[in-house]
Amino acid sequence: MSDEVSRRARQVRLALFDVDGVMTDGRLFISESGESFKAFNILDGLGLKLLKSSGVSTGILTGRSSASVKARASELAIDHLIQGAEDKLGAFSRLRTQLGLEESEVCYMGDDLPDLPVLRRCGLAIVPPNAVQQLREQAHFVTRTSAGHGAVREACELIMQAQGTWESRVAVFLS
Repeated sequence: MSDEVSRRARQVRLALFDVDGVMTDGRLFISESGESFKAFNILDGLGLKLLKSSGVSTGILTGRSSASVKARASELAIDHLIQGAEDKLGAFSRLRTQLGLEESEVCYMGDDLPDLPVLRRCGLAIVPPNAVQQLREQAHFVTRTSAGHGAVREACELIMQAQGTWESRVAVFLS
């Protein structure tokens, strides 16, 4: 990680993630009855739990609303869940203000154009490699791992490594 990315990651107190195309590979499975299904990666889930246990608040900021996202957020004890956000920048600003955080203290990971306003304002902008070109150009960091296949985990590890908490999180599994 570059010195600039490390500096930005050290300041993060809240990590927000989009869902479709970030926590999932972007595909939606829709049944004949119209029910949609999402596949989440277990590596990402542990990464989010470890990040939270290191003292960084976690959140989901997504434009869609889904019972499966609510269930996943509950399962992972995500601190902040914002669904159905047509204006992601407005939702980001309200949450940040409510928590008393500066923009520089928030990391956001997105993949498509609706995420661009938040990526341009947050302190650490992360995207998966399959994000649209406009976001890859604005990002501070592009994960090596694809969305839905551990990209969120990679982002969580990056923050913890920069903050010096990664080794203590891993040590729990080594004892």
